[in-house]
Amino acid sequence: MHSDLFAHQNMAEPATAPGMAVHNAKSIVYAVDGECYARQGSMVAFRGDLQFEKQGQGVGNFLKRAVTGEGLALMAVRGRGEVWFAHEAANCFIVEIAPGESLTVNGRNVLCFDPTLSYEIQTVKGAGMTGGGLFNSVFSGHGKLGVMCEGNPIVIPVSAQSPVYVDTDAVVGWSTALRTSLHRSQSLGSMLRGGSGEAVQLKLEGEGFVIVRPSEAKPQKPQNG
Repeated sequence: MHSDLFAHQNMAEPATAPGMAVHNAKSIVYAVDGECYARQGSMVAFRGDLQFEKQGQGVGNFLKRAVTGEGLALMAVRGRGEVWFAHEAANCFIVEIAPGESLTVNGRNVLCFDPTLSYEIQTVKGAGMTGGGLFNSVFSGHGKLGVMCEGNPIVIPVSAQSPVYVDTDAVVGWSTALRTSLHRSQSLGSMLRGGSGEAVQLKLEGEGFVIVRPSEAKPQKPQNG
């Protein structure tokens, strides 16, 4: 049987080492030898002896999610085998976090991660009750984090001389060391006349970077978990 469907880049090759790798632009493959964690419902295929279990987040984090509708519903994948993760054909990337480093990521952009990484939901300082990120996910420790983004991400350096302002519905993540606050970019008079649709942004200051997706987020349905 002949078809471009069977091109080499589409074929799943056996893993040569445990851990995650980018299978293609839209999916991550994880060779599990023990356990890993992933977004609930993100498994699209697997082979081997694997079990999938709903993962609790602890009482405090669960309450934060219940209040905000944000957060990340996780599942634990345990056993030995290979599993492919994807979500709505979003582009997938792997971030390697070294000891002493940390990354703040919007829960909706997390796909999977190594069990050696620590995960916590934290308040986005200065963000009040506005926009898509009162609570975001902070990853630290050492290991790999699978991140997804609708479209090609925009990575913008942030410096002490040049703060960056981002739409709260478009932000994917940023350097945890950055300072955050809300910035109002239109006058009260403009808002009373209907506004520009760009009333408030998240201001990031310091040294680091911010990752933005090339579209605003769609409203999410609350996830049970």
